[in-house]
Amino acid sequence: MDTLSYKTISANKETAKKEWVVIDATDQVVGRLCSKVAKLLRGKYKPNFTPHVDCGDNVIIINAKKVVFTGKKETDKVYTRYTGYPGGQRFTSPAQLRKKKDGVDKMLRHAVKGMLPKGPLGRSLMGNLYIYEGTEHNQEAQKPRTIDINQYK
Repeated sequence: MDTLSYKTISANKETAKKEWVVIDATDQVVGRLCSKVAKLLRGKYKPNFTPHVDCGDNVIIINAKKVVFTGKKETDKVYTRYTGYPGGQRFTSPAQLRKKKDGVDKMLRHAVKGMLPKGPLGRSLMGNLYIYEGTEHNQEAQKPRTIDINQYK
């Protein structure tokens, strides 16, 4: 008998088991935190990972204000944006961004977005990320479980 006794099972929107997780970002390094968050959003830690489907978790980051950069990145790293007008390039450092409203949110979203796939799937995955600067969040109704991000690779 030459038939396989197993089949590769691909997840789809209906069969994906999405969970809600809370991550405490206190004293976490930005890049290392965001790479793990991107993997959680993508679903890479799950055994039924399917590359073209949103099978990842919904991630809530609390205490985002307390994230850190290594070395001199806090003052030397440069975020560039363009207004659309001639001579409209604007440069910002993380230290300047922290002082602005939702600055930490923009820093973390920028880092996570760069680690997700480009296109419609990546843009929809960004909708599963919730960032709060303090300890309070609005997703208590979803009963999220708190995880220790340091246990993930």
